[in-house]
Amino acid sequence: MNTSLEKRGRAAVAALVSIAAAALVLAAPGPAAAGPAPDFYTPPAQLSDAPGDIVRSEPMPIFATVPAADGSWPAAAQLVMYTSRLQDGTPTAVTGTFIDSAHPWRGTGPRPTVVIAPGTSGQGDQCAMSRAFSTGLNAGLDPLFLSANQEAVSAGVWSALGARVFVTDYIGLGTPGVHTYVNRVEQAHAVLDAARAANALSGGDATPLALWGYSQGGGATAAAAELAPSYAPELSIKGVWAGGPTADLEQVLAQIDGNLIGGAIGFAVNGFVARYPELSSVVQERLTPEGRTALDGIGTECIADIIAKRPFLQTRSFTRDGRPLIDNLREVPEALQVLRDQRIGTVAPRVPVLVSSGRNDDTVPYAQARQLAVDWCDRGADVTFRTNELPPLAPGTTFGNHFGPLIADAYLDGEPVRYLLDRFDEVPVAPGCSVT
Repeated sequence: MNTSLEKRGRAAVAALVSIAAAALVLAAPGPAAAGPAPDFYTPPAQLSDAPGDIVRSEPMPIFATVPAADGSWPAAAQLVMYTSRLQDGTPTAVTGTFIDSAHPWRGTGPRPTVVIAPGTSGQGDQCAMSRAFSTGLNAGLDPLFLSANQEAVSAGVWSALGARVFVTDYIGLGTPGVHTYVNRVEQAHAVLDAARAANALSGGDATPLALWGYSQGGGATAAAAELAPSYAPELSIKGVWAGGPTADLEQVLAQIDGNLIGGAIGFAVNGFVARYPELSSVVQERLTPEGRTALDGIGTECIADIIAKRPFLQTRSFTRDGRPLIDNLREVPEALQVLRDQRIGTVAPRVPVLVSSGRNDDTVPYAQARQLAVDWCDRGADVTFRTNELPPLAPGTTFGNHFGPLIADAYLDGEPVRYLLDRFDEVPVAPGCSVT
């Protein structure tokens, strides 16, 4: 890296640290602004067949996430509904948050857009990230347990650097239907069509783009990188960050069972049943009545509810045979095939990708994240894989072992930001793979 790039990289990290610190200060629950009207999230009866079309948009306040003297975000934000497609090609409506930066772009070339794929927020409509941007909180059903908008920091960082930002809500979050949590195809569609929608709002297909995501979001951006050439070939994607990606759901679901967020397994199962109705009888037969009730309840909850009400949930407590639900599903060929169809790593992305993972991540296993990079490398992709060596904290607690690498890599060291800034600046990436 030359001297000017080094200086810009240090400036990016400085911006990251200051905004991250401010967001942490502002994370405590306080008097929340009113969120968007529910009617906004109800799509019209007829939708355009063209993915990425804007259905509607309206101005949107950004609540208490940036350290401006008056508490405002120094940019114009919009709540947006755009078109996308389910895995079978059916048109659907998705919502998201578009933030147009008022800062000068710190890179070279035209102002880019960064599409952010959020980490796990939940399955109830109230968990949509756009609601958190307008109120400052991801609302859980328990009013005493509210979590700060988890994507405010990354959105603030890129806005401060002069990029436009679009944060998708994903399919079925806020809008009608089940949120198909960790569905490889539908998450990719939501991310790529968010990029199309951002282009429609900001002026053209030539806009340089980057995809940014961690955890569920890392799986979404990784899947989008694979599908982009066939699904959205017109997009000018310069680079992708897939942090802590959920690439192999067999491993991920087995890992989180009994973890602080073990109830998130219910998000995945509910989403699979919604798209593969043949699984409904399989799941119902394997669960106790209490298990079926829990699964229904989880479908209405946010991640804050899972942590507050169902911490360290073990699915064996809800199965008829007392074994983990994933073990039951593996025994049924149709269910096992659904899980394996979600595997990311079978198609080489055509754009450079940075994959990162914590060696001691006890929520999204390190081995499957590294295997994603190896699989892509074997298929000829340009991949950089980085290992975070933070020492382990208390096992299963999620916060330190899973979010620690996110904070260290993205917000303190800033490598994902520097990596994507270099891609925007057309700095050549060494062809092939770097796996460390």
